[in-house]
Amino acid sequence: MEAMHEHSFAAMPPAIATLGRAVEEAAERIRGSVAQTPVEPKSQLAPDDGVMLFFKMENQQKTGSFKLRGASNKILSLARGDAAKGVIAASNGNHGLGVAAAAKSAGIAAEVYVSSHVSPAKARRIEEYGATIVRSGDDPLEAEIAARSAAGRQGKVFISPYNDFDVMAGQGTIAAELLQQVPRVDSIFLAVGGGGLIGGVGAYMKCVSPATKVVGCWPENSRVLYESMKAGRIVEFPEQPTLSESTAGGLEQGSITLDICRNVIDASVLVSEQEILDAMLLLRDSHGWYVEGAAAVAVAAFLKERQRYAGQTAVVVICGGNLSPEVQSKLSS
Repeated sequence: MEAMHEHSFAAMPPAIATLGRAVEEAAERIRGSVAQTPVEPKSQLAPDDGVMLFFKMENQQKTGSFKLRGASNKILSLARGDAAKGVIAASNGNHGLGVAAAAKSAGIAAEVYVSSHVSPAKARRIEEYGATIVRSGDDPLEAEIAARSAAGRQGKVFISPYNDFDVMAGQGTIAAELLQQVPRVDSIFLAVGGGGLIGGVGAYMKCVSPATKVVGCWPENSRVLYESMKAGRIVEFPEQPTLSESTAGGLEQGSITLDICRNVIDASVLVSEQEILDAMLLLRDSHGWYVEGAAAVAVAAFLKERQRYAGQTAVVVICGGNLSPEVQSKLSS
């Protein structure tokens, strides 16, 4: 990968420039630990608008989700003594899988805290990578707080799903990889939960492809970061059930993602549960793909807004394909 030109950073806020550089370093660090995922042209999903549409297929990552990137970068960045103690994470799914897989690859121990709502199938997959499951709380944020507390008591490194600079940098490697595959990207659509994915991707884009429009995509039923960005501070916002399981949950107070996302997200789109389901069914029926709800959030957002992007090159990040049995059942009902 070519190094970024320093002039790319001249107009960037320091935090964005620092994260952009860290993404490039992360891409080199994790190169042998993650898959380079393919890009699929899908212009037939916008046939009347002249949009050159691509899907970045992170559902084909080794653990079925982009989360392996951030987890691998964090673990490979650890000092030897910290790594030897093992790591603690909190996740009801993809981040837990990513941490478990990265820890196994690095030969270190991992504990993953999950809430009571974790899918039994995802908990089993995390355990299959050799991580220890710890159940705590009734929602992902409660499990996250308990895990961070336990890490502090035990002197272990806690790996947040989003509130971690190295994790964000690892997720941002999607952008570094993408720009080698699709040199011009006018807009990129990403599902948003805690902001780690869009924060890392957005920071890199602002540094090396500032004309790219970074579009945040939320389920209407779970949009705490969206509301926090509007408020200018982290707020509590009532959650309703959503097919986008991997973006659900509250935001940890003090999360570094808030300010980063306020600087890198250019547009926001909210989609309904019906729009998410319709996007999942469209990909199933047209391509035989079963993608998770979070991936369908980004697809649904693009479909909702596609006329705004006529004549442009748009990329939708298919962030994962790890459907829980509960969500998969809704695709066959």
